[in-house]
This record gives sequence, C-alpha cells and structure tokens, in this order.
Amino acid sequence: MFQIQHDDLNYAWIHGEKVFLKESMDVINPATGKPMARVPRGGKALTGQAIDAAAKAFPTWSKLPADQRAAYLLDWAERILADQERLAWLLSTEQGKPLDEARGEIYGTTVYIRWYAEEGKRAYGEIIPASRQGQRLMVFKEAIGVVGLIPPANFPSAIVANKVAPALAAGCTFVLKPAEQTPLIAIALLDHLMATGIPAGVANVVTGVAEEIGATLSADPRVRKIGFTGSTEVGKILMRQAADNVKRLTLELGGNAPVVVFPDANLEKAADAIMGNKFENCGQVCNGINLIYAHESIRAELVEKLAEKVASLKVGVGTEEGTQVGPMIDPSYRDKVETLVRDAVDKGAKLVVGGKRVSDEGLQDGYFYAPTLLDEVTADMELTKREIFGPVAPVLSFTDEAEVLARCNNTPYGLAAYVFTKDAARMFRMIDGLEVGNLAINGTSLANPQSPFGGVKESGIGRVGGHQGLEEYMELKYVALTLE
Repeated sequence: MFQIQHDDLNYAWIHGEKVFLKESMDVINPATGKPMARVPRGGKALTGQAIDAAAKAFPTWSKLPADQRAAYLLDWAERILADQERLAWLLSTEQGKPLDEARGEIYGTTVYIRWYAEEGKRAYGEIIPASRQGQRLMVFKEAIGVVGLIPPANFPSAIVANKVAPALAAGCTFVLKPAEQTPLIAIALLDHLMATGIPAGVANVVTGVAEEIGATLSADPRVRKIGFTGSTEVGKILMRQAADNVKRLTLELGGNAPVVVFPDANLEKAADAIMGNKFENCGQVCNGINLIYAHESIRAELVEKLAEKVASLKVGVGTEEGTQVGPMIDPSYRDKVETLVRDAVDKGAKLVVGGKRVSDEGLQDGYFYAPTLLDEVTADMELTKREIFGPVAPVLSFTDEAEVLARCNNTPYGLAAYVFTKDAARMFRMIDGLEVGNLAINGTSLANPQSPFGGVKESGIGRVGGHQGLEEYMELKYVALTLE
C-alpha cells in the first residue's frame, strides 16, 4: 500500500527547481472528505516567475531538433510507466475514480506522450508553386511560444499529457496550472519529466488560486496561447481575457451528449456501451452521455436492461479493488446532481434506480452519489438542458428520426453524440445532421491520441489529438523568396 505525507508534493516546479511557499492549500480526498496533502497556494507572483522561466527557455527549446525533443518525451513516458501503480494509487486517492480506471488513465497518459513524440517529427512545411519566374513560395511551421495549460479535475493525468506532449513536441515551453482538486498527480508527472534532464524553464507547474493564475496567464503577452479543458462558463471568461492581447486558444468545454437508440439496434450491445460511457469516472466525463433517447418501441426493454446493470454497480472507495463507481470529485458537483434529480422527479420522471447519497458504513463522509436511472424524462426538466456531470442516466422516448435529430440539436452545446442502428443510410443521415464535433456509431468510445477531439457551438474551439492537435501549438510562416 502506498502512502503520502501532507507535504510530500507541496512545491511548484519553476526553472527546473522546486519552489516552496509559506502559504499552502489542502487537497481533499473525496472518499473521506478530509485533507490528504497540501500544495502551494500560488497566485500572480508565482505565475509570473513561471512565465519568466518559460520565456527564457523558449528560444533554445524551440530550436532543438524534433528528434531530440522526442527523446525527452519518450524518456518521460518510460518513467511514468515504471511508476504506474503508485501514480494510479495517487490519482485514485485524490480524484476518487476506481483503481482500474486510474491504471488505465496512467497508461493512456503514456500513449499520448509517445504518439506526440513521434508526431512532432512530422511537422512538415510546404512548398507552393510560384506564379512568377525566379520565385519560391514556402510555408514553415514554428512553435507558437510560451503556452498556459489548464487541465480539469476529471482526467487530471491524461489531459495533462494531451496538452503538454503536443506543446513540447511542437517546440513550446509551458506553464501548467492543474485543477485545484487534483494537483498532486500533475506535480508527480512533472517530477518524472524533470528527471529526464529536460532543460530548465521548459516545463513549469504552479498551483493555487485558479482565478488569479488564469488571469495572469491571460494578461501576459509573452504567453501566446491558452489550452483549457473545463466548463463553458470558465472558457468564456478566458476568451474575454485573452482578447486583450489576441491570444490563441484551444478550449474543450462542456457538453450535453445524447445517445440515440433506434429500434433496429442490438439492445444488449447498446446497453453495455451506454453503461461503460455513462458511469465511467462516476459520470464526470465531458463527452459522457447526458441523455438517452430510446425509440418508443424499445424504450421499456432498454430501461429494463439498464436497470439491472445500474443496480449491480459496486460503489466504494476508489483504491479498494472491485469498486466500479467512486465518489464525485467535489461536493458542489454532487449538490448539482441532487438538484437536477429532484427537479426531474418533481416534474414527473420515474426514479428507477438510485437517486440519493450513499451513506453506507465507511462512505458517509465522502462525496458519494448512487448510480441513478430515470425513466419518462421530458424536455421541460433541467437535466435535459444542462451538463449533468454525474452518475445519472435519464431516458427519453422518441417516435421518429427527424424528431430526435431536432431534439439532439436543440442545445447550445455540440461536443459529442452516439447513435445505435444497423441502417447504413440512417447512419449517414445522423452523421450529416448532428451538430457535434465528435460522433460514435454503434459504440461510445472516442478517446485516442491520433484523432482530433473537440466541440462545436459552445463546446469549444480547436482540437486535441491527431496532427491537428500538434498544429494547435504552431504558427505558419509564409516566405516568398525571389532569387537574384
């Protein structure tokens, strides 16, 4: 069994050195509601120091050959993999997710790092045919500069990787600001990055007051880009702040993802896939299913299958083997879920399973909420309009394709959607009609490093993953060369 003392990770990384502050803030174990560690309570001054370090390191790092930058990334991935069990335990303890999910996330962290280590070698430029004799037209790709990276609390290891890895591969230096609830895993990951001998100032991490750190990153003109994953509300704040110096942004924001189950679908397969998506990470997934649209002819059968599966889920402390659903990350998330479920039931939704806090012996002080299934949900209920971000599966009935397509699109969000059908023509009609950035057909898995993930409408700007994710950290320089 691993352990952590309160001050084991109570430092920032700036210019290749650990930085300690007198003032610190507690990190809470969501399974107990009690402090498990402390980290520095940084703000404007600490963030400024980190930006100074990143700006100083940028000219040298950006000129380093891509294969040499890749070597640091590959070494980092190996060090993380060698420490997988301890990192998974740390992630599970501070964030709450089951140990098996945490192990998978740590492994996925290394997959992103390795992929971008190689993709950075393929940031090809372009030669364009000229329209004048004696002229050569060329396009170069260059690192954008210092970047501010702000990952969320729900996947605090994997999303560190899918921001840091492309930034480093592109030649950027960075300042990382982890979520207040989950800074420990970020610091532990940076420990391994520093152990590779990466040049001082290339990688920096600061913890503390989110609003102050975010505002400092946005205001400093040396920070040429912000990469943020989190709520749409905070994303809009960052957009307004970044406008003052026309800073580049990649924003992966909130969603209201529907899954549509047509009558020709394989219901057992659909039910299993819905369960794997909806209750992963206690439902705290940005592209997690928010609404289950079941055709009226198969709704009752699908609800029956889901009810059996939801009722069998084991809720418990994430670090205990066999736990399938851990606590929610933050008590405010649970309060929101309770409010949404209460509103739905008050307006006529049928509570099939769950719908309450978990107060079992040993769990009563944590942020636990029972996996919940609601039937007979209607469009006037608040949970159909907002991102639930919790272990609640609402089922709605529909009659025809045109109707359900219109209902899926009747939202300011457009992150993800899922469709189950065997009809190839219908698949393409849904692909064409759904206003989302990511869509899975006959499955609910979207995450991988080689594909561009991102939202439309109020669900974000830019893409994470794929060669597009690397290009988010690069500028194009066009050169018209006339030969004398």
